[in-house]
Amino acid sequence: MLDVDPYEALQRLRPVGTFTVTSTDVQDGAPLARPQWSFAAGGVDRSPQLSWSGYPAATRSFALTCLDPDAPSGSGWWHWSVANIPLSVTSLEAGAGGPGGPPLPRGALVLRNEDGGRGFIGAAPPRGTGVHRYLFVVHALDVPGLEIDADASPAALGSRCFFHGIARGILLGTASRD
Repeated sequence: MLDVDPYEALQRLRPVGTFTVTSTDVQDGAPLARPQWSFAAGGVDRSPQLSWSGYPAATRSFALTCLDPDAPSGSGWWHWSVANIPLSVTSLEAGAGGPGGPPLPRGALVLRNEDGGRGFIGAAPPRGTGVHRYLFVVHALDVPGLEIDADASPAALGSRCFFHGIARGILLGTASRD
């Protein structure tokens, strides 16, 4: 379970609603399964299945991000960022957008992860850095799509989600190699 909301500071500036995100692959607050770990750490780099419901009626589209705020970088580590998910889409299959996996919805834009690839990169917390949180966040947006360049950073997507977000659902997974 998420004891501290990493978006709390943002919510003090601009409160947003919440909704439910579930997964057949990630149990909220529990360690990630090996498929959601990085190939470099003995995993598969497969994005989890995700579903969402209970978002506001004013929602026009969605964005999806996965951030490890505990990475020893000073700014976290972006594992996945997808903009412009159509309103008609309320779930993604495991491996969505990955090699050999099901495609992402038409019109979805995948930004580069911290390793430079366009897709999900699994957990690989450095040894000795404790338990890391992996925040799978679905952002409900008030616009049918975001104007964002394909080479924009995940942080740039986060900024647009801040200004166009009307609610967010968070699913938390953990990983550690200590």
